Amino acid sequence: MNGHRAIRVRILSLCLLCGCMPPSWGASALLHPARRKAASQPPLPFEDVSVDNDGLTLRGWLFRTSAPRRGIVVHLHGVSDNRWSGVGLAQRFGPRGWDVLVYDSRAHGESDGTECTYGFYEKNDVSRWLDRYGEGRVVLFGASLGAAVALQAAAIDGRVRGVIAQSTFSDLRTIASERAPFFASKGQVAEAVRQAEQIGRFSADEVSPLRAAAQIHVPVLLLHGEDDDETRPAHSQRVYEALAGPKKLLLVPGAGHNDVLSGSEVWAAIDAWLDALEN
Repeated sequence: MNGHRAIRVRILSLCLLCGCMPPSWGASALLHPARRKAASQPPLPFEDVSVDNDGLTLRGWLFRTSAPRRGIVVHLHGVSDNRWSGVGLAQRFGPRGWDVLVYDSRAHGESDGTECTYGFYEKNDVSRWLDRYGEGRVVLFGASLGAAVALQAAAIDGRVRGVIAQSTFSDLRTIASERAPFFASKGQVAEAVRQAEQIGRFSADEVSPLRAAAQIHVPVLLLHGEDDDETRPAHSQRVYEALAGPKKLLLVPGAGHNDVLSGSEVWAAIDAWLDALEN
């Protein structure tokens, strides 16, 4: 390590210890999650699809079922993820009669955009996709950030017939505070969110699945790991209590944030919920 680099490392370490990280760093981290493109193409037939919204082009894949069609499942991925995480849903639900749409959220994957707003604009992106592909029964299946977006979208778009929300947060201010570094003060977090709002041209108070829940009257299945220390189960529990329509909350023993869907019993519950949705 050369001398200048060593000095920079010492200064950074001192800043961390003293809690003097600039709020602008927090705002940037909030708005600009890591962008990763899908590493390869899916191992099953698909169509390249896209929609435009707010001057941005969003890109995805559409998997059409070869079975008698029951509707379409729209997968919404988590932060710093991409459309590839929804390919497993296409493999599972396609043979069961569901078209599956997976796409890169704005500021993710190969979609346009530079700021992630956690549902403020993303919920309207969902509606644009449904304008193009939302024929028949529409189910939104979201993970983490995607779950929060799905819930916010369901509150404003009557074409959504059901929501599966895995590991959602309840509102942006709470999750930003809980995920902030230990050395960040409440004032620094609040200032980071304020700066993010200004740069991203959105309102953090409006990014709230909890607030949206009162406007959701379609069935919702909430899934959350009991051992999730990234987004605590209390987030889904708060949303569950606020939901206005038919609802079910499944807390998965031993599961963390990203392995909620690893057990066969969870998939059995999802299949049963989807079957009930048609009745």
